[in-house]
Amino acid sequence: MSLDPRTKIVLVLVTSVIVMAPGGVTFIPAALALGVLLALGERAWRRAVALPLTAGAVAVVAYLLPLALPYPVIGVVAAVAGYLLRFVAVGGVALHLMRTTTPTQLTAALRAARVPRAITVSLAVMLRFLPAIITEARAVHDAMRLRGLGGGRGLLRHPVLGIERFTVPLIASSLRLADDLSASALLRGLGSPTRPTTMRPPRFGVADLAVLAALTTTAVLR
Repeated sequence: MSLDPRTKIVLVLVTSVIVMAPGGVTFIPAALALGVLLALGERAWRRAVALPLTAGAVAVVAYLLPLALPYPVIGVVAAVAGYLLRFVAVGGVALHLMRTTTPTQLTAALRAARVPRAITVSLAVMLRFLPAIITEARAVHDAMRLRGLGGGRGLLRHPVLGIERFTVPLIASSLRLADDLSASALLRGLGSPTRPTTMRPPRFGVADLAVLAALTTTAVLR
């Protein structure tokens, strides 16, 4: 199943509004099921398994743990877990957008939808920046472990020092990465006043119409 990037964006926005709105808890199972179906559609087997397992673990903390341990602190933890469960449900749909849409496809789709250039460039850079910064964070963590600076034990002994050793290299890598992305964006003509030519213009298909019809029905019933 291949969806148009515009359909994926609408899917993320509508799912976020419905789940995050008051009374959106009842729509969390539907959002999780949608995230699993999208993961199966792109053959992301790990995500298809990890998404319901993560949601189940968070739901246990949010709803079952207060019944077993009726303490005020547990109540606060349960309340935070309840909001986190909504983010997990929306995150499954958002990950599909990030994993299956390249910045070029996203830019072409937003230009076809007549979205302002400021929003188009910002979303394209964000879509490229988030996976890159996650990769940089993993590299910094691996470097710390090779030098014997990582691990939960060292973080518990010296939490401030551990956070400093992790964040300072990550910030330096982020600044360098931002410069590289800016140069790449200029070379691709994202800031050019001339409208660039799209080699593969986005097209709506049958799957997009089915998804939009389902979203419209859900919004009406909501």
